[in-house]
Amino acid sequence: MYHQYVMGTPFLAASFVVAACAFALSGCRSLPPSKPESLWTPEEARGAQVYRVKCGKCHRPNDTRPLNGPGLQAITKVKAMPSGTPPTDERMTYVILHGRNMMPGTQLTEDQLSDLLAYLHTL
Repeated sequence: MYHQYVMGTPFLAASFVVAACAFALSGCRSLPPSKPESLWTPEEARGAQVYRVKCGKCHRPNDTRPLNGPGLQAITKVKAMPSGTPPTDERMTYVILHGRNMMPGTQLTEDQLSDLLAYLHTL
């Protein structure tokens, strides 16, 4: 009995470590890279400028780490935004214009909004 207990303990501990590592790694998917600035369309470049002025002080564009709000890397390429909703243009438009939680609504012209959405798709 002692032999089974002593010999089984390291095996169980090792199994637990392997399982924990597998679980942790399964949740760490790398996000697709942002579109290189050199390939941006004029609309995307204008959207980047809108982003810098209106969004950049609270949201990191090429990172998921929060600043004052969540980082937005690959925001249009993930299944859900930080709120849990799908990242459709309609939902992003609503959040941009009306805000959500601590984020205030942002006043934009139709052209600025269109450019900003185009830029968000490059992240």
